[in-house]
Amino acid sequence: MPRRSSSSGSPTGSPTTPRNRTPQPVRVRRRTFGDFVKAFLAFVALLVLVVGVPAALATQLGWPVPTTWDPGEWLRQELSVGTFLDILTFFVWLAWAQFTACVIVEMKAAVSGVGVPGRVPGSGPSQLLARQLVAALLLVGATAASLTPGLAQFGQGLEGNQRGTVAAAQQTPGGGLFAQQQERSAASAAAVAEQAAQAEASAAAGAGASTARDGDTKYYRIQPPEGRHHDSLWEIAERHLGDGRRYKEIYQLNKDRVQPDGSRLSEASLIRPGWIMEMPGDARGGDLVEMPDESPEVSPEVQQQIHDYAKTGDHAQGGGEGADGGSVPAQRPAPEPAPDQRGDGQDRQAGHRQQTPAATPATESSDSAFGLPEALLTAPLLAAGLLGALGRRRRQALWQSALGSVGGRRGMEPPTPTGDAADVQDALLVGADPEGVRLLDRSLRGLAASLAQESRALPTVYAAWLSNGDLHLQLAQPAGKPPTPWQLGQDQTFWMLARADAEAYEDVDTAAPYPGLVCLGTMDDSRLLLNLESVPGIVSLAGREADRAAVFASVAAELATNGWSDRMTITLVGFGQDLTPLAPNRLRHLDGIDDLIETMEAETRQRRGALGAAGQDSVLTGRTGPAQHTRWAPHLVLLAAEPSADDAVKLAELASDASRLGIGYLVGTETGDLPGAAWEMEITGEGKLLAPLLGLELEAQSLPAAQQRAVVELFVQADPDGGPDGGPVNTPPFLVDVSEQGRPAVYARLVGPYEIIGLDTPDGERSALLHEALALLLLHREGVHPRVLSSALWPRGVTEDVRDALLERLGAWLGTDPDGGERLRTDSTGRLTLARSVVSDLDVLRSLYHEATQGRGVGSRAVRGRLLTDALVLVRGPLLADRAEGRYRWLTHEIVDAQLPLLVADIGLALSAFHLEKDRAEKAIEALTAALNSAPDDERLWHELLRATHSTGDAARLRALAADLVVRSGARGLPPRTEALLDELLPAWRSDATAAG
Repeated sequence: MPRRSSSSGSPTGSPTTPRNRTPQPVRVRRRTFGDFVKAFLAFVALLVLVVGVPAALATQLGWPVPTTWDPGEWLRQELSVGTFLDILTFFVWLAWAQFTACVIVEMKAAVSGVGVPGRVPGSGPSQLLARQLVAALLLVGATAASLTPGLAQFGQGLEGNQRGTVAAAQQTPGGGLFAQQQERSAASAAAVAEQAAQAEASAAAGAGASTARDGDTKYYRIQPPEGRHHDSLWEIAERHLGDGRRYKEIYQLNKDRVQPDGSRLSEASLIRPGWIMEMPGDARGGDLVEMPDESPEVSPEVQQQIHDYAKTGDHAQGGGEGADGGSVPAQRPAPEPAPDQRGDGQDRQAGHRQQTPAATPATESSDSAFGLPEALLTAPLLAAGLLGALGRRRRQALWQSALGSVGGRRGMEPPTPTGDAADVQDALLVGADPEGVRLLDRSLRGLAASLAQESRALPTVYAAWLSNGDLHLQLAQPAGKPPTPWQLGQDQTFWMLARADAEAYEDVDTAAPYPGLVCLGTMDDSRLLLNLESVPGIVSLAGREADRAAVFASVAAELATNGWSDRMTITLVGFGQDLTPLAPNRLRHLDGIDDLIETMEAETRQRRGALGAAGQDSVLTGRTGPAQHTRWAPHLVLLAAEPSADDAVKLAELASDASRLGIGYLVGTETGDLPGAAWEMEITGEGKLLAPLLGLELEAQSLPAAQQRAVVELFVQADPDGGPDGGPVNTPPFLVDVSEQGRPAVYARLVGPYEIIGLDTPDGERSALLHEALALLLLHREGVHPRVLSSALWPRGVTEDVRDALLERLGAWLGTDPDGGERLRTDSTGRLTLARSVVSDLDVLRSLYHEATQGRGVGSRAVRGRLLTDALVLVRGPLLADRAEGRYRWLTHEIVDAQLPLLVADIGLALSAFHLEKDRAEKAIEALTAALNSAPDDERLWHELLRATHSTGDAARLRALAADLVVRSGARGLPPRTEALLDELLPAWRSDATAAG
């Protein structure tokens, strides 16, 4: 049975209780021998730096300033080694003075315990070193009390602030689940009560109990950047909580609360100067502000900001009064499930909604994580299929647009998705597992090839299970020992292939053996794929209409776009007319059951006759025969509307022999009682897919209506035949100022070897990650979701703290603009964007071509020629030519690899036309040859090169070019349009090619 995890406990108590007073045992940290050693070393370091350095300078090198103040004498003096030593000594004195000022500032702030230390201009690293040395020195001194919390604060407001703990364990179905939940809730409440009692007793012994007030809460104000150093939640947690990994506590306390500038904290790595952070109760340090009214060093403006900010917390937004006079606590959204528990996430959240009828809208919409649809995040095979099909559709639009076959030349930029479509595209990028699809496809085709070599038929497979990378095939009956490297599984009806063995498979030229496999959901850590075409009869799906529709849409979308099939027909009845844009060659829609029965009766007769004529007993044996690529494609019928009793009987008769013919039926029903159903399943309102007779209880894979519409919108926008609003557009997504005044602060060369101008090369192993992250952002000026970035850099997953740490380093590396603006930013949707001062050569290339053909170059021939020439000079090779193997795998999801050659070809063609206007054939040939270095397969360039060469009147040169084209074409031969052009320009080219052999 699937594992389920649940959370118990709820906040209780007064709504005015500060939420950072989480009860915990009082821990008094005793100073250790190591603390004394650190303090002694810090004292010695400060003594050497503050006293020893000036003493050594004064005694050994002296004062570097000349004794006379006559500038004329300075100029007449001869430059010597001593002069350079005096200059160097002067700068050392300045560095010492700066560091001493930092020590004084940090010492004053630490001893007073109030306010934020002042910033010494231009002394980021120096002030950080001074702060660490002062903190280590004061750790064991009399003033250490200012760095640690008073014990009295632990007793404030504990009675009204008891919180349950989150428990996760393996559950059993039925009443036992709720019994265990109640037992854990009671145990959690008892533990919290005991903690509160201990803390309150300790507080009473120290300073006496007091009631909690809003002013007791500690706050921290984000500091402005200093040089390249930016404040971060990690560093704040490290300074004031003793452990940078506790930054998540600060993030949870302040998430989604309105800041003084009107924005909200949505990502832990994206904070802004001037924001206010509420801190956990055990925070300590001089940077913190307690009780603003009693903090004279805090300005009235900041005091008011803190007062306003305190009103936005959970403790300030308590619920109303209950019927019994008790307070009703405000509800918070259920926590997002971990990546390896996403299958259970919806179930836990549904349970939370049932237990709290007064849930807020945030709780009701908790089926999405970080704004992305959970349904696609937890469907890696479906997401991979949709993402691959979408990429192919966009490439097709580019090629058709380049050839001018669709309404003339319309450009090369696909429309930028917005709203739900943008979220769905991000979810596809995050959730897709193209490597898993590739391994599944190779494994199944490899098995078919091995069986064919042994002259064995394909076994009938009812289902496939993907578990921790291993593939398990569930057979209809024992089929003997599987071919190597496959092994027998748990019994004779299971064949198993380990992931390591699957990775050894290569592409083979054989038909897809089991194209009807489709994912239905997950159980524990295993994903079930049902082979619809092998079921001995109808598969029925019961449940509410909306729930059934979501499952049917998921099945249809995956079958239409999966990567482990060749050809397939999918007939949709009663739903899915709008799904046909996903795969027009596979999906077809019928209006009613009568049309379906008529169609399937004819096809059933046809397939029976074809099998008999071929001497095959089933499509499985036929797929390994001579007609494997043409005759035995499956036909899967998805009927969402419940048929009448008579129609159900007719369908059952058709389905009785369907598995042998490669036809499968999935039929919806309200009641679950469908005549002729071989397998019966039910989808529940909680997202469970139940098949009691098969012993299955799955977390169902579904595609809800909202995500379905957004997916279809992506495909419609990419459709080259979709009218004026479909296909590519002309205007690039990001135009830069190509004049001298538009010189960027950071310039990255992506076209060719990867180079960055304007930034220092980062040290360490993270340099490659920072470069890759910057390249991804440069190729997506519209913005990149943080989860898309992390899935691109770490395809196998990564924790949030690692991702956030990288984003901090990336922001620090990119720095700020002269006006103080961050070069790494976040937009209103939470996506990461770059400032306009960060530019790539690809941006410049697009802008130059756009300006030449649609801007200033339209009215000025000279400007057009200069812009096109400058653009072609930028092309130094393919995109990211020197990228390391194994990195930048996310480029497989991009279409920039198709856009760049087309863009270079367009520039070459435009520049060639520019020169031919003045009969400069050699210049035109030069431009076309340069473009062919980056776009060697563009037929348009070869055609123009032939014409330009012909215009020179050099017949021998034209014949040599034609011979080169023939050699390049190889066994495929020249394209028809190229042959026609050669017939026009060089009628004897065929005889020349024959003579050359």
